[in-house]
Amino acid sequence: MRAADTSTIQLSDRKVEYQVKASRTAKKLRIRVGPHGVQVVRPAARPVDDIPPFLRRNEDWLLRELARADTLQPALKRRKHRDSTISFRGSNTPVRVARSVSKRGQNKVAFENGEILITQPAGSRTPPARSLENWLRKQARAAIQAQLQAVLPRVRRSPGKLYVMDQRTKWGNCSALGNLSFNWRLIMAPDFVLRYLVTHEAVHLAIPDHSQKFWLTVQSLCSETERARQWLVAQAHRLLTPLPF
Repeated sequence: MRAADTSTIQLSDRKVEYQVKASRTAKKLRIRVGPHGVQVVRPAARPVDDIPPFLRRNEDWLLRELARADTLQPALKRRKHRDSTISFRGSNTPVRVARSVSKRGQNKVAFENGEILITQPAGSRTPPARSLENWLRKQARAAIQAQLQAVLPRVRRSPGKLYVMDQRTKWGNCSALGNLSFNWRLIMAPDFVLRYLVTHEAVHLAIPDHSQKFWLTVQSLCSETERARQWLVAQAHRLLTPLPF
């Protein structure tokens, strides 16, 4: 993905600033609304002029999401400055940065003694937050692949490709081509939530709708389905908090 360009648009009585990122892999325009603002992902071949009309078509949804982000922002800022903890596999986990005297090498991240330790050489220019996110993405991919290995033989289907992404409106998706995509932030949720969502999307490989047959199949493969759905309704916002540092 290329570096983001910043633009503004007037939507109703609000001037909205947004960043545009060109993507070689994106198939359509997408909007992300998060603690750091609005981002539009643009397929590399799509004209930039298509973006303002696209935002206006989605004006109502975008303004609602911005209003929700506004209400969360003060609490998120207080949390960021109050402590350095994240939710990791459903538990509040301390995150610590240790500076090493070495002037060479890359940041290293490890889970040790109940905390996440980021070791940063003195000469490293990589922000700890970036190293932490990259590490969490790898942890998410490993956990998702492990659950897929357990459930795919039971649905007798295989996905096309597996993507671990940073969606802002979905935790998982099964495309018409049989590709599965999941939000890397699932690694911040309890394991039973990740298991449910991976099972949910894996079943879609065999049953593309949300029929009674679909839900009975999901529940037969994941006994924690209802518990996970209730957790997401009540706690999903915890997964969207910004990373420390």
